Amino acid sequence: MSRMKRVVQGAVAAGVSAVALTALAPTASAAPATATAAYNGACGTGYKTVNSTPVGTIGTAYLTYNSATGMNCAVAIRNMAGDPVSMDLFIRRSGDEIFNDQDGGLLRSYVGPVHVDAAGSCVDWWGQIDGVHFGKSGTNCG
Repeated sequence: MSRMKRVVQGAVAAGVSAVALTALAPTASAAPATATAAYNGACGTGYKTVNSTPVGTIGTAYLTYNSATGMNCAVAIRNMAGDPVSMDLFIRRSGDEIFNDQDGGLLRSYVGPVHVDAAGSCVDWWGQIDGVHFGKSGTNCG
């Protein structure tokens, strides 16, 4: 009987040790979720994505173009919607001294759309999400 008791105690001790080791063992940490925000269609029908740029690790800005109208459109999207943060977005034909369209404010998920008629011209587009700036100049000429 005492041998049986020792076997059971040993099995319990081994099980407790395995649980303790599992609890103390370093865990492989998963990479943080920084999936790119997908274009959300905010520019409307007929617009196709022609360019994009990351906004740090918190979002993505997209430039779209509608070949039927010659209009460019930009939108910047957070990876994860949340509490309102400062967002700004500007667009212009390259060479213009002022922006052609802008949007901004305290927003939860995206800023824009902003539009510019830029058929035959290059486009500058820039902005920020929660203080993380992005921008491209002289892009998508034509």
